[in-house]
Amino acid sequence: MNNLFKTAIGVVFAVAVGAYAQTVISGQAHGGFLVLAAVFGAYMAMNIGANDVANNVGPAVGSGALSMGGAVVLAAIFEAGGALIAGGDVVGTIKKGIISPTAFGTDPMIFVYAMAAALLAAALWLNLATWLKAPVSTTHSIVGGVVGAGIAAGGFGIVAWGTMGKIVASWVISPVLGGVIAATFLYTIKRTILHQEDMRPAAKKVVPILVAIMTAAFVTYITLKGLKHVWHAIAQTFSFLPQTRKPPFGAALAFGLAGGAVSYLWLRPHIARKVEHAENTREAINLLFAVPLVFSAALLSFAHGANDVANAVGPLAAVNDALTHMTISTKAAIPLWVMATGGLGIAVGLALFGPRLIRTVGSEITELDPMRAFSIMLAAAITVIIASQLGLPVSSTHIAVGAVFGVGFLREWMDSKHMKERQHELHIAIEEYDAIKAELDNTPDSDSARKLELLNQQKAQKKVVKRIKKKLRENYIKKGMIKKIITAWIVTVPVAAILSAIIFFVLKGLGA
Repeated sequence: MNNLFKTAIGVVFAVAVGAYAQTVISGQAHGGFLVLAAVFGAYMAMNIGANDVANNVGPAVGSGALSMGGAVVLAAIFEAGGALIAGGDVVGTIKKGIISPTAFGTDPMIFVYAMAAALLAAALWLNLATWLKAPVSTTHSIVGGVVGAGIAAGGFGIVAWGTMGKIVASWVISPVLGGVIAATFLYTIKRTILHQEDMRPAAKKVVPILVAIMTAAFVTYITLKGLKHVWHAIAQTFSFLPQTRKPPFGAALAFGLAGGAVSYLWLRPHIARKVEHAENTREAINLLFAVPLVFSAALLSFAHGANDVANAVGPLAAVNDALTHMTISTKAAIPLWVMATGGLGIAVGLALFGPRLIRTVGSEITELDPMRAFSIMLAAAITVIIASQLGLPVSSTHIAVGAVFGVGFLREWMDSKHMKERQHELHIAIEEYDAIKAELDNTPDSDSARKLELLNQQKAQKKVVKRIKKKLRENYIKKGMIKKIITAWIVTVPVAAILSAIIFFVLKGLGA
């Protein structure tokens, strides 16, 4: 499927959403702006699918646990399911409380222009970042959009700069925390399993514990993040649960520990049987981590759909609410068609353009196998849990990519210990090559059989020398990718803000 055809499908989806919005607000004043916002919302949702979802399935694809096609189908189903089932029925209209509602005065149309501008600006930046193969935060993109439109509407004074400072801090906190946790788990796997003479008994003991930790982390994560919008309804159905608006951390952790215990008891004999018939090789041990990776990709996608769909539907729901009631609200109901736009848009964008970023996260930063990918996915869940309890505004994108970086840096650090050994190996290989060459030069042409034998030996030894030299030059993490991705993270908010301010004035001019 070529890019032109993919783009055509995306345009058809956005136009269809706009046409439906026209039927919703037909005949009302300024109804055309809901149609415009609906198209922008569909475009934003597709860009979330194209860029952000790679963090959930990229490691599983890069490690070989999932095929590209399987990952796209799985993520599309769970992203859309998370959005439609657990995306909630009310959304905050002014993202993260970063600007004051007073920025828009009493004119709801100023608010409409700002939200529509924020949507389009964030979507345009995400589109560019995807084309550049840079995974960026969709939340920071929409934050930048809201900031830019807010400043254009009410000046710099209306921005909550303290909140913005926390967001800037998250550019460092998120990737470092994710990277350290991922590297810690991978180091544990290497020390307790891979560095043992017979890896099978170690795997039999350690793998069920690691998978139980992953299960506990993901059950806690899903309860806190994937069910937070529907927890009140669940709690009303099951009276023994805490009757709160959002899931308490204690309840989420209790569910997680229970899930981890069940997972351990079920997996221990299952892993024991698999290990009993396995070879004592890294490849065989890697297979033990493949199935947990598939489940983690599905759960991350569900939680992402439930949470980050708000980046597309929040401003759209705000525009719908403002035009319907001609007032500015800090909370807005999400009509089913708006949520469907977000959920289906994410799935469509993922299917059309997601593979580009999935490859970047899965294989173009560092080489992954199932145990490395397992460490990354586990780090993503644990980091979000820790950060949410500490009140740190972290980005799931920065966490996941930081975890990939962490794994790559750990590989380089551990391999650097063998550098002297490799250099000695290269010295010996070159000496052997020179010896073969010298003998070849001194062998008379009349001894054709010996010359042919030495020529073959020389070719083979030359390949050995090249292989060792390549190993010495090898970087386990591509430094160019680090620079590009970090640059994209730093400019996300300001670029989205500048674009949003420009678009705000254009829309305001159209509405005048």
